[in-house]
Amino acid sequence: MENEKTAFLLTRFGLAASMFTHGLVRLPKLETFSNWMVGNFEKSLLPKILVLPFSYVLPVLEFALGLFLIFGLLTKQTLIAGAAIMIVLIFGSGMIEEWNSIPSQLIHLGFFVVLLLFLKYNSFCLDKN
Repeated sequence: MENEKTAFLLTRFGLAASMFTHGLVRLPKLETFSNWMVGNFEKSLLPKILVLPFSYVLPVLEFALGLFLIFGLLTKQTLIAGAAIMIVLIFGSGMIEEWNSIPSQLIHLGFFVVLLLFLKYNSFCLDKN
């Protein structure tokens, strides 16, 4: 049982580091990131009215998800939210035919789902979902 808890913790921290740093490096250059994302979606079927707000919210969500995973706060809800964000990102990547991004997004999705499946091993956290 101890190995399972350690494995869960290390995986949780790894996923947290990925999400946290995605948000952390984008927050100081939020407008630049937003302009980049909106530019990528100019020729897609998705309207700018959807892409623009999402481009500003995504780094905040990534940062918050990472922070919540680091501390093990609302872990179940955080894992579900993270999986949902990955599904949205996969959809968006498909809409702009950015096929090279999808494997990384699928891997992240897989880790969110696996951690959700093994949530009973969650330890060293602020919650006990």
